[in-house]
Amino acid sequence: MRHTKGHTRNRRSHHALTAPRISSCPDCGASHLRHRVCETCGKYRGKQVVDVVAKIEKKNTRLKDKARKMGIDPGEAKEKEEKKEKKETPKKKTTTKK
Repeated sequence: MRHTKGHTRNRRSHHALTAPRISSCPDCGASHLRHRVCETCGKYRGKQVVDVVAKIEKKNTRLKDKARKMGIDPGEAKEKEEKKEKKETPKKKTTTKK
């Protein structure tokens, strides 16, 4: 049977997306999604769940080891990453009128 536009739109009226619910952390004040660990302090419902400092240190040591294996000074590797980030940012084109 044929579906009219009205019936199709009535059915699709429930397909709208809702905005994510955002809460603020009572410990650090950062915003985070509800029912999830705060990414800045690593706490959930007042309890320490993730050690954020250890996670960052582990990431830094891993990057330094990777740079050493590639034969690059870790300081130079950081500079190269910063250059890549600068290249990835789009530049505004300016036009001049004649």
